Amino acid sequence: MSEMNATVDPAEVARFDALGAQWWDEKGKMAPLHAMNPARLAFLRDALVRHFSRDARALRPLKGLSILDIGCGGGLLSEPLARMGGQVRGIDPAPGNVDIARTHAAASGLAVDYEAVTAEELASRGDRFDVVVALEVVEHVADVSLFVRTAGQLVADGGVLVLSTLNRTAKSFALAIVGAEYVLRWLPPGTHRWEKFITPEELEATLAAAGFTAREKVGLAYEPLSGDFHLTEDLSVNYFMVAERVG
Repeated sequence: MSEMNATVDPAEVARFDALGAQWWDEKGKMAPLHAMNPARLAFLRDALVRHFSRDARALRPLKGLSILDIGCGGGLLSEPLARMGGQVRGIDPAPGNVDIARTHAAASGLAVDYEAVTAEELASRGDRFDVVVALEVVEHVADVSLFVRTAGQLVADGGVLVLSTLNRTAKSFALAIVGAEYVLRWLPPGTHRWEKFITPEELEATLAAAGFTAREKVGLAYEPLSGDFHLTEDLSVNYFMVAERVG
């Protein structure tokens, strides 16, 4: 694997590329992401409104902001961000994902710029964005430090980097792997590898090494009775981190 693509894990790319049209099946293999999306989008909207001093009540509160969605998959996050007014670029190393995302956006009448490219390749062009988002991506890359450093390079001055991932705890093993993959069968077995999960302390240190500091940390928890996800102070399973460049 070349240095330019050193964060890409080919096995992970192939696994998600094989999903095809299932990305938009709310009851299919991507059902957990569909269930997470309302809480994820509410968190993103509020974090970005605070950072850029926008009106949270506006119909399109992210209007004019350039937003990069790294690991966009079929576009589950890119499309709602575009509806909120963002100028969204979605990138994914899996061409099949990008094809699905383009087709769905076109059918939805949304202008989202999708490209089958890695973050490293984009950074090498000198592209910069007000917002760089990588949700549920960190635990799938081959080199976390390089990935975070590269994502940071893509953030424009005054911009913000938003990451979400899974904590490496006994609770996350029980819920995100045993529960989600083997009991509830939400995800194919092997989708996640517990040893690749990263603790908030480790992620903060990795961000610091890349010249960023974490400004917000929020957890995401599953409510089994309603089937919904909600934001929480508990970071023991899924969590978000919002970071800004130091200085």
